[in-house]
Amino acid sequence: MNTPNKLSMLRIFLVPFVLLFLLPVHIFSFEPAAWNQFIADYGRIFAGIVFVIASLTDFADGKIARKYNLITNLGKFLDSLADKMLVISVLIAFVDLGRISSVFVIIIVIREFMVTGIRLIASEKGVVMAAAMIGKIKTTTQMTAIIYILFEQLLQMVFVRLLPTYAASQISGIITGIGDVLFMISVIMTIISGLDYLIKNIHYFKESA
Repeated sequence: MNTPNKLSMLRIFLVPFVLLFLLPVHIFSFEPAAWNQFIADYGRIFAGIVFVIASLTDFADGKIARKYNLITNLGKFLDSLADKMLVISVLIAFVDLGRISSVFVIIIVIREFMVTGIRLIASEKGVVMAAAMIGKIKTTTQMTAIIYILFEQLLQMVFVRLLPTYAASQISGIITGIGDVLFMISVIMTIISGLDYLIKNIHYFKESA
C-alpha cells in the first residue's frame, strides 16, 4: 500500500477518535459522569484537533499522489470513502448534539448516495471516477464549516474573556451565527456539486437502461 493510501486509511482510523471526544458516553445505563462532564466542557476542542489532523491527511494524500504519480483506483476509492466517513459521522454527531438540523444532513447523505450510485454504474463499464474539482470544493466547504463549529466552544471561551462588556449570550449568538452561515454554504455547495455530478454523468443511466 502506497503512502497516499496509508494516509486515507489513517483518516478512516481517526474517525472514532473524533466521535470519542465529541459525544458523551451513554451505553444503556452506563454514563461515566466525570468523562461526560469533560466532554461537555472541552470535548469539541479535542475533537476539533483530531479532525484538523484528519483533514490535513486529505490534503496530503492527494498532493503526494499527484506529485509522485501514485494515483490508483484503490486510492480514488479510499480517498472518497475516508472523506464521506469523516464528514458524515461528525454531521450526524452534530444532529445528536442539537447543533444542526437533520434535514441538512439528510440532503448531504442523499447526495453522497446518488454519487456512489453513479460511480457503481460507471465501474460496471470499467470507469473509476475520481472526485471532480467542484466536489473537492464541496468537501473543503464542509470541512471548513465542521472545523469552525468544533472550535466554537474555544472561541466562546476566548471572546468572553476578551470582551467582558458583552453579554455571554450575545457573543455566543454571533459565533454560532457565523457557524450557521458557513454550514449553509457547505449545504449549498453540496446541492450544486450533486446536480453537476448528475448532469455530467446522467448518460450512464441512459446507457444502462
